[in-house]
Amino acid sequence: MPTRIFTIGYEGATQDQFVATLQQAGVEQVIDVRAVPLSRKPGFSKNVLAAGLKAAGIAYVHLKALGTPPEGREAARKGNHAGLERVYAGQLDLPEAQVQAAQMLELAAERPSALLCFERDPGMCHRSLLVKAMAPDAEIVDLMI
Repeated sequence: MPTRIFTIGYEGATQDQFVATLQQAGVEQVIDVRAVPLSRKPGFSKNVLAAGLKAAGIAYVHLKALGTPPEGREAARKGNHAGLERVYAGQLDLPEAQVQAAQMLELAAERPSALLCFERDPGMCHRSLLVKAMAPDAEIVDLMI
């Protein structure tokens, strides 16, 4: 039976809405795949988010090497998905990304886990590229808030 991996973006959501969506889906762990786990959106910077998740009984792990490098984020902001794909493929070739991808798969196999990034639409986010590349046999469930 393939591992189920949830994905979620917090764009347009409050932390309460985000946590409620995770709880409704039975997610027990959030795997933050942002290169820079800071946000101008209240409740979504690493420490505040981790505290809010802990209060709800949800574990938090940050895997920085699975984030998008600056040039990939710039391509995404400009709507250049092909550029994002190219840059992110290079990121996933790095040894530290390979190690953290293996860690991500181990964590997701242990308990229901959601990959976290900003974009609401998983098709516009590197998290969909990540699971296609590193977990091609996984069952992917994109959560929408």
